[in-house]
Amino acid sequence: MVSTSTGSGGNFLAKKSDTTKALKGQLPFSKVLIVEDEKRDLDRLIATLNLMFSYKLEIKTASTLSTALDAAISQKPDLIFLDDVLKPSDNADDTIPYLRHAGYEGPIVVISSRATRKRKAELTKAGATDVIHKDDVDSVRVSEALMRVFPTLNQQASPGNPKS
Repeated sequence: MVSTSTGSGGNFLAKKSDTTKALKGQLPFSKVLIVEDEKRDLDRLIATLNLMFSYKLEIKTASTLSTALDAAISQKPDLIFLDDVLKPSDNADDTIPYLRHAGYEGPIVVISSRATRKRKAELTKAGATDVIHKDDVDSVRVSEALMRVFPTLNQQASPGNPKS
């Protein structure tokens, strides 16, 4: 869950190129549920996903735990992006078990403004598949998370693979 990027311009562009190549292949997901209560953060993640995947994903949204549970049951998403803190008082480590109890078995990527090592460990223990810091929501960080969540994407990006 710890980012391997160094942050330098050249490395950023190289990483972006690698992840873009990987994501051009056959995607192991098409339906995404974003659980976020802040419009600005929701719009940012939707825009990032739409740019990355050329508007080919079916993206649904929820802003509360109850609407997230309803969507997880009725929409059957392949992937959930979950805000760490939903107003008024729901935290991801409390929300994840509800999503699992509702029958959702897929990956959950938590977006957190408190993504310290300790918090990441707590979220992973609660059932998060990966954690991204809220300030790091961009195409590279989202791609890196998706490549950790869906290992087949790593195979598509590996050297010598005809799909890359």
